[in-house]
Amino acid sequence: MNPPSASLDKTFAALADPTRRAILARLMQGEASVNELVAPFELSQPTISKHLKVLANAGLVERRRDAQFRPCRLNAAELEGAWLWLGGYRAFWERAYDRLDTYAKALHDQELKEKSHVRKKSKRRRA
Repeated sequence: MNPPSASLDKTFAALADPTRRAILARLMQGEASVNELVAPFELSQPTISKHLKVLANAGLVERRRDAQFRPCRLNAAELEGAWLWLGGYRAFWERAYDRLDTYAKALHDQELKEKSHVRKKSKRRRA
């Protein structure tokens, strides 16, 4: 088994390409042959096969034999490591959004105070 960092490296390298992400999106719908995967792309069958090899090397796609066919299917379990790694940043972003929200409220309160102060001054001048 690969160390976690090596597995993550392969996963993110595989996900870095938009064609491979599109292939995975198609495989979320169910198994597909290479020819079915080639159809929506303006790419050759060998090019799609190379993408499938990268995805399989990262453990994101499995291929099985069914007579002369070799259907591909998504191995979503391999994405769990990436999901967990990214999830670690959730607390960071929540804290950042909380700080931004606090700052925005403080600016809003300051703006309300300034408007109130300006109104009081203009009332005094009229009187």
